[in-house]
Amino acid sequence: MAATFGNKIKVTLFGQSHAQAIGAIVDGVPAGMFIDEEKLARFMDRRRAKDELATKRHEADRVVFKSGVVNGITCGAPICLMIENADTRSADYSNVSVVPRPNHSDFAAYIKYSGHNDIRGGGQFSGRLTAAMCAAGFICLELLRAQGISVVSHVSRIGSVTDEKLNPLMADNELNLRLKASSFPVISEDAQERMRQEVIEKKQEGDSVGGEIECAVYGLPAGLGSDFFGGLEALIAQTVFAVPAVKGLEFGAGFEFAQMCGSVANDPFTLDENGKVVTATNNCGGIIGGISNSMPLMFTAAFKPTPSIAKPQMSVDLKENTETELVIKGRHDPCIVPRAAAVIESAAAIALVNADGFVV
Repeated sequence: MAATFGNKIKVTLFGQSHAQAIGAIVDGVPAGMFIDEEKLARFMDRRRAKDELATKRHEADRVVFKSGVVNGITCGAPICLMIENADTRSADYSNVSVVPRPNHSDFAAYIKYSGHNDIRGGGQFSGRLTAAMCAAGFICLELLRAQGISVVSHVSRIGSVTDEKLNPLMADNELNLRLKASSFPVISEDAQERMRQEVIEKKQEGDSVGGEIECAVYGLPAGLGSDFFGGLEALIAQTVFAVPAVKGLEFGAGFEFAQMCGSVANDPFTLDENGKVVTATNNCGGIIGGISNSMPLMFTAAFKPTPSIAKPQMSVDLKENTETELVIKGRHDPCIVPRAAAVIESAAAIALVNADGFVV
């Protein structure tokens, strides 16, 4: 099933952008786990639209547990969670039912589903489904936290503006707490202001801008993951690329490896003050042979610019088979990257709890 991932903690997403609700079924969560709904609400709030940098569609994103949780405690049954869609304007999409928006799923879905695809808000291809991914991801993040594993991310780039990097050798707990509490997580406050200005300028031009999210997983023990298709890179790639708009992914030094010599790229082994085997550098991003090596797991996801822009674009009327100009209506983010940090953390967590060697 395309909407299902995992064999330990199985996550299935359901719903569409303008359906009555979206949600997830999370199967495999052990009984007796406390679900802190206030903490969940704060986590969900990180991806909600709040200011001029985001869409004017405002959803409460309140998570309602329909099964699997009794008095805040998991009971061992599959967890069904739902999030209401309350602020939809389906009429905004009437002019794109047969005129596909460039860089959206519209054309490919029209062909695959013989014109029966739900065009409203992008249907099941919408970033709206990442709210359900976050709710499921929160549960997975809590399973990791119980074993001393933390996942943190920040906006490392928007357009031409870049932020500082996360520490690839050890966790900065004070910084990590600050990033997790922010709806626009950056290390440098100066970078945040310049990023905001970049988004505002593009919005005023009727355009949009892309960016990157850097993510780190601290506290992973050595030995998680497997070879070939079970490797950590392979698992994380599958969940991260399930996030709409992600078009690139690199681990550690990533594409910079292509410019390095082995003597520079290699991470020398050494002993820390406690006699533990560590590496002096972390170009491999904490993964060797698809398996964690106890160093921080580091990766970066690249997001394309939001394809729904105010500028007129060329398209084709699929019924008339004629070229036509398209003006997109509706409410859209000029940049989705700040809201995506919590989503990327969720995607990483969903992958890691399903890794070979992780004991739920």
